[in-house]
Amino acid sequence: MKPHSGTLVIDISGSGKAEAYEGVYQCTAHNEHGTAVSNNIVVRQSRSPLWSKESNPPFVVQEGASLVLKCRPPAGLPPPVIFWMDNNFQRLSLSRRVSQGLNGDLYFSNVEVSDSRSDYICYARFPRTQTIQQKQPITVRVVNMDAINETWPGFLNETDFFGDGQTEERRPSFQVPSGPSSSMMVLRGQLLEMECIAEGLPTPEITWSKVSGELPSNRATYLNFHKTLRIAAVTEADSGQYRCTAKNTLGSIHHVITVTVKAAPYWIEAPQNLVLAPREKGQLICRASGNPKPSVSWFMDGLPIHNAPEDSRRKVEGDTIMFEDVVSGSSAVYQCNASNEHGYLLANAFVNVLSEPPRMLTPPNKVYQVIMNQRAALECYSFGSPIPKITWFKENHTNAALEGDPYIFYDNGTLVIPVAQATNSGKYTCVALNMLGKSDNHVHLEVKEPTRILKQPEYKVVQRNRDVVFECPVKHDPSLIPTMIWLKDNGELPDDERFVVDSDSLTITEVTESDAGTYTCIMNTTLDQDSASADLRVVEQPDPPSDLELTDQKPRSVQLTWIPGDDHNSPIKRFLIQYEDSLHDHGSWHNLTEVPGTRTTAHLKLSPFVHYKFRVMALNDVGYSLPSPSSRHYKTRAAAPDENPTGVEGLGTQPDNLVIHWKPLTGLQSNGPGLQYVVYWRQKYVDEDWHSVKVANVSKFTVQGTPTFTPYEVKVQAVNEHGSGPEPPPVTAYSGEDLPKAAPHNVQVQVINSTLAHVHWEPVSLSSVRGHLKGYKVYYSRKGSLHNHSPHHSEQQVLTFSGNRTHGKLPGLHPFSRYALNVRVYNGRGEGPASSDEDFATQEGVPGHPAFLRVVNPSLDSLTLEWGPPHDRNGRLTGYTLKYQPVNNSNELGPLKEVTVAANETSFTLPNLKYSTRYKFYFNAKTQKGPGPTITQEAVTVIDEAMASRQVDIATQGWFIGLMCAIALLILVLLIVCFIKRNKGGKYPVKEKEDAHADPEIQPMKDEDCTFGEYSDNEDHKPLKGSRTPSNGTVKRDDSDDSLVDYGDGGDGQFNEDGSFIGQYSGRKERDTAECIESSEAPSPVNAMNSFV
Repeated sequence: MKPHSGTLVIDISGSGKAEAYEGVYQCTAHNEHGTAVSNNIVVRQSRSPLWSKESNPPFVVQEGASLVLKCRPPAGLPPPVIFWMDNNFQRLSLSRRVSQGLNGDLYFSNVEVSDSRSDYICYARFPRTQTIQQKQPITVRVVNMDAINETWPGFLNETDFFGDGQTEERRPSFQVPSGPSSSMMVLRGQLLEMECIAEGLPTPEITWSKVSGELPSNRATYLNFHKTLRIAAVTEADSGQYRCTAKNTLGSIHHVITVTVKAAPYWIEAPQNLVLAPREKGQLICRASGNPKPSVSWFMDGLPIHNAPEDSRRKVEGDTIMFEDVVSGSSAVYQCNASNEHGYLLANAFVNVLSEPPRMLTPPNKVYQVIMNQRAALECYSFGSPIPKITWFKENHTNAALEGDPYIFYDNGTLVIPVAQATNSGKYTCVALNMLGKSDNHVHLEVKEPTRILKQPEYKVVQRNRDVVFECPVKHDPSLIPTMIWLKDNGELPDDERFVVDSDSLTITEVTESDAGTYTCIMNTTLDQDSASADLRVVEQPDPPSDLELTDQKPRSVQLTWIPGDDHNSPIKRFLIQYEDSLHDHGSWHNLTEVPGTRTTAHLKLSPFVHYKFRVMALNDVGYSLPSPSSRHYKTRAAAPDENPTGVEGLGTQPDNLVIHWKPLTGLQSNGPGLQYVVYWRQKYVDEDWHSVKVANVSKFTVQGTPTFTPYEVKVQAVNEHGSGPEPPPVTAYSGEDLPKAAPHNVQVQVINSTLAHVHWEPVSLSSVRGHLKGYKVYYSRKGSLHNHSPHHSEQQVLTFSGNRTHGKLPGLHPFSRYALNVRVYNGRGEGPASSDEDFATQEGVPGHPAFLRVVNPSLDSLTLEWGPPHDRNGRLTGYTLKYQPVNNSNELGPLKEVTVAANETSFTLPNLKYSTRYKFYFNAKTQKGPGPTITQEAVTVIDEAMASRQVDIATQGWFIGLMCAIALLILVLLIVCFIKRNKGGKYPVKEKEDAHADPEIQPMKDEDCTFGEYSDNEDHKPLKGSRTPSNGTVKRDDSDDSLVDYGDGGDGQFNEDGSFIGQYSGRKERDTAECIESSEAPSPVNAMNSFV
């Protein structure tokens, strides 16, 4: 026995004999707490006996008969492995006809002449002794009936198998097993092998089925050419009847094997070690099953329990021992033995009666890191007797024990959070408590953000020699150190400097075809990982086809075949076949036809009298390949033309000719030498013969002396030295046109409104057109205005109306004007004579804007306006409308007033105006049709110089200066008080007072308009105070964009010499800023006096 071990070593390497140590061994371990016993260990010597001496006479067998060669190996321990070989140590070939049985015998369903040999040798290999034993060779001679009758009668013996006649085909019969049925027993969990070997001619086929059920497909396999059915890990459900069927063309035979499954004992519940505290109770359970049902025996410290000392606190009931009120010192080892005729089970269970306070087994302050939404398991292994109760607490959790969702508590003390969240992070404390004391331990849980690939790499199709980038952006917990790994086809990236790995991307420069594959980015952290894959396909233009071959050669067709080139990972979509005509167009290649990319042949239709060479180009998604090498020449014989010129038409260029045009045939279409054209023509609707002429190398022919615009029939036929083309169809053509000789008459004009008129006329006769009627043209011009009768000759205008029209509309006319027009017909040659002029006048319209508007002679309380009449009066003026309104310094518009002025006036004075005030004017003319467009102007009345002088005088007085200083000082004191109150949390109630008074004259002050923006709710986009909607006649300041800047010479925002204010009052930022700066200065006496007026 080895020191400090329970291992027993038996050394038989010396003179000792192994047979002396054969037997059954059992190990017993003993200490002060009890005795444990091992299972029985059987020791036997491995044996490999020699084959017994025997003589094997030869087997002479008639061809087609069955044969069994017995092996009969010697019994060994363990049993030997059997196989058949020849003298050259080559395994014999097995098949459906020749097979080896489970017992090692060699079975022939039927023999053939080729089976004759003298070296059928059965070998037995003993695996433990590493030896092979050999049986004496067996000789088999297979002969047919004729050979037996002639040569063998004198050599036959009792081992020979033959009949009186020729061997015939026969139904199957079983060589093994024998009879119609058999039975076998197998133990649960073992391997079941059933065998059926049949003889017959032809060779039978074997099939298997279960009589009352299905074969277990996941555990059943067929061996030895379906002659052996093997079922692994047998269960009780595998009991039943199995049918094997042997079948050939002459019939079938069945054998039924009844399988019974028995079972050595196996555990249902094995006894477990038991730790009990004094006065506790417990039980040992030894529950096993088997077939037949096993019996259970109990032992205590290796002795049968009925021989152990009596103990009232211990009670045995069959397969259970129950303990109650145990006391210290009653510890022992109990053995349970469950056995039946097929085996036994033995288990030891230590019942330890122990008093122990809780002791923590989990290391303290252990840190657990998990990924969010994953399972977190916090361990709290402890030991104690009685078994401690485990309670969990979490820091900052009101010192209450954890319970309920989301926590799961296990008996071993483990706390599980099935779906961990960030809020679960923190410090946890587990407390183990029993009656003898308590122990605690602290662990820490850190819940981390998961690692996620934000965007999957995209599938890439890239041309060779270009760059490609796979992007793989990743988000991870910042406290975890990430590692990015890229794989190609689940392996490492090639060791190539073209592969550049960045933090979140992979770049491959100058891609080659070998780079194609699947690329996977893997982001690893210490806790988790995420991965994503994308494919790279490297493509380029296909290689050119090769090996062009011409077959099936005919006068007008040929078969072209080729071998496609490499498509470079982009399937070929189609092939383009081109040809060169070295006879007519040497050096130029032309497209002939296309075929799908799946084909490598094309049937080509050819033309006569062409010297062909062909080439092929392949097309994929990248583009066309280079052209293939050209084929050999293929010449077609000449023939008459197959077609005539196209595009035949006739058109006269002069009134007395007809020019016949056509599109010439190409050299490929000529079909032979000597190509010419026969041109035919004759007058249509006249009974006359065809006129013809033969021409060459031209595409037109002119027929002279034809009547004007007369229909003809023309045709052109191709001819060459081998004949004429097909009969061409005639085409209608017309001889040359002449100018029309008649003018439209009965022209009438209907005026629709001030700018539109409708013209009517009677058409000319078609015979007078002397050509193709293209349409009519209306020439019209303005003669002058109805306002004055002075002549006005505008440029003549023309409107064209295509087709045989009898009316048309003239848009865009000038109102209140005199017009004249005439109508002419036109054809392809030109225009005919004009009709007589027709005069008409348009109706009145609204006038244009006045020519100008300016302000002259400004004074303290009046302004004089001068204007010019509209250039385009468009009718009789009925008067003018003048509207005006004041504009104050805050850009607010005052009430709008309106004045009507007579049509013959060119000036008007507005009295009773307010001095030093800006006014805006709106002015337009009107006719009976209504008012015309408005122009605007602005001006300012003159300042009262006397009042200004008095203001200046007052401002120079000492008392006034003192008063102003006092006011300024008072304002300063008020501002300081306001500031102090605001700092103390109060609020200066200016805004509330302004809202309460709602005085429209009080303007809130902002930074841009010199006010305190803190108290203002005014916004830049709000309308000006005092403005009204146009429905009551008031025009807002911003409603008009016109000013004297648009119609005069004044500058923006400046006074003219006459004192008028030129420019549109628009409240621009520049002026507002200037006013703000000006008003922010110290108050002057003049400004103060103005505020009192």
